[in-house]
Amino acid sequence: MEAARRRGGLSLLITAGIVLVLDRVTKLWAERALPDHPRDLIDGVVGFRYTTNSGGAFSLGDRAPIVFAIAAIVVCAAIAITSFRARPMAHAIALGLVLGGAAGNLIDRIVRGSGLSGRVVDFIDLHVWPVFNIADASIVVGALLLVFLSIRDGAAARDRSPAEPDG
Repeated sequence: MEAARRRGGLSLLITAGIVLVLDRVTKLWAERALPDHPRDLIDGVVGFRYTTNSGGAFSLGDRAPIVFAIAAIVVCAAIAITSFRARPMAHAIALGLVLGGAAGNLIDRIVRGSGLSGRVVDFIDLHVWPVFNIADASIVVGALLLVFLSIRDGAAARDRSPAEPDG
């Protein structure tokens, strides 16, 4: 396998692994430390409060947990299958963020309910936004990074293409 593809694939998988470990460790901590003891880090701005939800990121779509579980399976499979395709490092890291986050929330759904309908642990409370977790944040950051990279790459491709003749 070509060295660049190997580096990109390993970067993707290492990023996903780091996100998954951070997500699991912080959720286990939240389950044990926060249920009866929410904590404000900055009063009225950010704190830790244990809650669970059956929906997607930021508690959206709480009546369709199976839809989010299936979406997570599809996303994880697609990223894993294509993980060693040639791609720039930034794209690999962004996909790793999405993969790690999707896997983290999928594990919650599997271990905290019957089938794929379990609830996801959330604990980061910004007081003006639904409570979320490391997995949610990683998915959002990874997706936003992919959008940014796509826009940037599209602009760079347009700059490289020859000018069209005036009609």
